[in-house]
Amino acid sequence: MSEQVYDSETIKQIWQMAKSDLESSLSPAFFNTWIAPSPLSAIRVVDDQKAVATINCMTAFHVTNLKVNLYGQIKTSLEKYINKPLEIEFVVSDLNQGSIRSNHQNYGELKRALSDNKSFPESGTSSSPTVEELFSKANINSNTVDRLKTRIQQIGLREDYTFKSFAVSSSNEMAHAAATAVANNPGTSYNPLFLYGGVGVGKTHLIHAVANHILSSNPETEIIYASGEQFTNEIVRAIKSHNTLQLKNKYRKTKLLLLDDIQFIAGKTSVQEEFFHTFNALTSINSQIILTSDRPPQEISLLEDRLRSRFEAGLMIDIQQPTFELRTAIFLLKAQASKLNIPIELAQKIASQVDSARRIEGIIKKIRSGVELQGLSLDSTLIDKILQGEMRQNQQKIIRAKPQDIIKTVANHYRIKQSAVRGKRRSKDLVRARHVAMFLLRNELQIPLEEIGQWFSGRDHSSVIHAVKKIEQEIILDYNIQQDVSAMKMSLMAISN
Repeated sequence: MSEQVYDSETIKQIWQMAKSDLESSLSPAFFNTWIAPSPLSAIRVVDDQKAVATINCMTAFHVTNLKVNLYGQIKTSLEKYINKPLEIEFVVSDLNQGSIRSNHQNYGELKRALSDNKSFPESGTSSSPTVEELFSKANINSNTVDRLKTRIQQIGLREDYTFKSFAVSSSNEMAHAAATAVANNPGTSYNPLFLYGGVGVGKTHLIHAVANHILSSNPETEIIYASGEQFTNEIVRAIKSHNTLQLKNKYRKTKLLLLDDIQFIAGKTSVQEEFFHTFNALTSINSQIILTSDRPPQEISLLEDRLRSRFEAGLMIDIQQPTFELRTAIFLLKAQASKLNIPIELAQKIASQVDSARRIEGIIKKIRSGVELQGLSLDSTLIDKILQGEMRQNQQKIIRAKPQDIIKTVANHYRIKQSAVRGKRRSKDLVRARHVAMFLLRNELQIPLEEIGQWFSGRDHSSVIHAVKKIEQEIILDYNIQQDVSAMKMSLMAISN
C-alpha cells in the first residue's frame, strides 16, 4: 500500500485525546512543561504494520527529555487511537516561524538549550543542572519510580498490595501460585483467571499484586482495574451519551483487565453483551483477564451461559477463609508495614477473634490511633478493649448461619471430611471436631438437642448434651480449643455477612 498521510483535523483530534490520557497520568507541572508545548504535527501510515508520528519540540533539550522519559507513554497513548504499531520522530521546531530543524544537534547546542531553559525551578545554587546530571542513571531511575507511583494511582491500585506482602497458607496457596504465573507471563498462563471466595480472603490483594508486578517491569503497560459496578456505570453513561466507541477503545485494547466482583453484571443484559465482546476482543490479542467473585460462575444467577462458559474455560480457584495461622501471619505483616511492634501472643489473640484481612486492617488502624493519638500503651488491655468493640458489632452475624455452614466450617478447620464429622467413627480427632460442631450448633443457633443429634447419624440428645458440656469446660481450661472455637466463629461471621 502507498503511504497514507493524516489530515490536520484528524491529527488535531488524535493529539487532543492522547493529551487527555497523558494529562491524567502526569503531574500538572510535568505535563505543562513537556507535553503541552510539543504538538503532534504529522502522522503517516507506512504500511499495515507501521505508522510514523512527528512531534515538534521547542528545543533539543525537549527532544532529549521526551525521548528518554516519555517515549513509551506517548507511544502507547497515540497507538490507542491510530490502531497501528507506531514510531515517533521528534523534531526541533521554531513554532512561531514554522521552520523545522533536525534533532541531531551537537552536544554543545544541547548544553546551551539546557542553560537557556526556564521551565526548571532554580536550585539552592546559582548554577543550572548539567545534562549529565539530568540524564544520569540515578535521575532516570528516580523518574521511573515517580512514573510507577503515578501509574499505580492513575489505575486505582493499592501500592502496598504486592506478592511480598501477601501471606500464603494452604487456604490460598493455589491462588497465589496462579497469580504469580499470570504476573510473569500475562495472557499465556491462565486466561481468564477467575478467583472466588468470601469477604476478606485476599482476592483483591492478589489481583493488585499482579498489576503492581507487571508495572514494576514496565510502568507504561496498559492496565484497567474496575469493579463490576464501575464497569456497569461506565457502560450506562456511554450509552446515554452516545459515546460507546470511546468505551470500546478503552477496554478492548488494554493489556491487562482486572474486574472485581464480576457477579455484579449478572442480570444486566446490555452490560453482559458489552463484556462478552470485550472478553472476546482481549483474548484474541492475548491480553490477560482476571476476574473475582464471591461465588463460582455456576452459582451466579442470571449470568448468561456464554459468559459462564468462558469463565469456566479458564482457571477457577476457590480461596478459602484464612485459617487462624494465616490470620496471625497477615496481622504481623500488616503491623510491620504500619511500624507497629506487636508481640506474637497478642497477634494470635487478635487472629482468634477477627475473621478477615479487611477487618485486620481496621484493627491495626484502631491500634495506631490508640497508640499515636491517645498515647495508650500497646498491651493486652488496649487489645481487649478494641476486640470487645469488634465483638459487639458482630454479635448477631452467626445467627444467620445454617447448620451445614457450621459443619463445613468445622470440617475445613480440622482438615477432615464433612461426612467424617457427621459419621460414627470415634478416633480422637474426629470426636473433637464432632463435639465442637455440636457445641456451635447448640450455642450459636440454639437448635434443639434432638435435631442436632439427627445431623450426626441419629445420635440421641444425651450424647449432644455430653459434647456441649465437654467443650464448654475445655474452652475454660484449654487455650488451644479456645483459639479454635474463636477462629471458627470468625469464619461463620464471614459466611453470614
